[in-house]
Amino acid sequence: MSEMMKSVLITEPGTAIMKDIPVPVRKEGEALLKLRYVGICGSDLGTYRGTFAYCEYPRRPGHEFAAEIVEIDENDKGLKPGMIVTCNPYFNCGKCRPCEHGLVNCCEHNETMGAQRDGAFCEYITMPIERIYDGKGLPPEKLTLIEPFCISYHGIKRCKVQEGDLVLVVGAGTIGVLAAISAKMKGAKVYIADVAPAKLDYAVDNFGLDGKILNTSPEHFTEEVAKITDGKGFDVTVEAVGLPSTFQNCIDACAFGGNIAVIGIGKKNLDFQFSTIQKKELNIYGSRNALKDDFLELIDAVKEGRVDISKIVTNVYDFDEAPRAFEEFDKNAGQMLKVILKF
Repeated sequence: MSEMMKSVLITEPGTAIMKDIPVPVRKEGEALLKLRYVGICGSDLGTYRGTFAYCEYPRRPGHEFAAEIVEIDENDKGLKPGMIVTCNPYFNCGKCRPCEHGLVNCCEHNETMGAQRDGAFCEYITMPIERIYDGKGLPPEKLTLIEPFCISYHGIKRCKVQEGDLVLVVGAGTIGVLAAISAKMKGAKVYIADVAPAKLDYAVDNFGLDGKILNTSPEHFTEEVAKITDGKGFDVTVEAVGLPSTFQNCIDACAFGGNIAVIGIGKKNLDFQFSTIQKKELNIYGSRNALKDDFLELIDAVKEGRVDISKIVTNVYDFDEAPRAFEEFDKNAGQMLKVILKF
């Protein structure tokens, strides 16, 4: 093994470069992993664009990945060299109130790989053994999709989607589409809204969704919601973009007594008539990261064929092409869904 390895660094908004850095040295309780695939998350793209709320520069992106175990000590999890695994990339402090109550996904001092700490866009990483999950034989390109799937799945669980619910997901990017798939897994009737016609068509045509709303204006959005719901609103709305206007969409489209999940991350403020929350008795659920159970449940679901998420990937680049991948994803986000890099 070389003492140096290739990595990707976002040095400032609009600039991603390849850089040689030292191969990490494994500590006690850690495994050395060789990366096989990594995904470009919406937050990674936001870091590249300068719009992501939780990033400082320079930053090595990446928290969606599949890797091969190279070195690991004896452990009680059955993890051994050669196994293909994924990992929980959200590092929590273990001492704050959320951590004390088991809400480690929303630790007050959370450090997510690729956001508050350097990520997996490099040839090797080390990870604490307790954060490593057996891929159970899933091909690495599919295993890479488990972490973003968890983000969406956790949000759908948070807002208590039930069988028969009428659900609207606002945002047809990867997280939005995976949220729609998660709601379908719960037996809901699911619609999706976005400003990009190509993404809406792809989502409906490939994932069995029940309908779409082209979000061209607030007036058209309101008309379509009224038409679909017979004027009653959706039982559940999901914000998966991170813009003030899309959160307002979710408030407006939600039925009286309905639930809203906020998954999207943004920097801008929303000025709105907050008494609408009281008037409609809305339940608003923030959703951050995911929990171990989310990872384990979805690895099993994909392994058992209960859900097929492979079509979420629209573009694959070699790892060496990462700077070009970021540039093209930035320019063509309306046509590209999940972008992954192959080692």
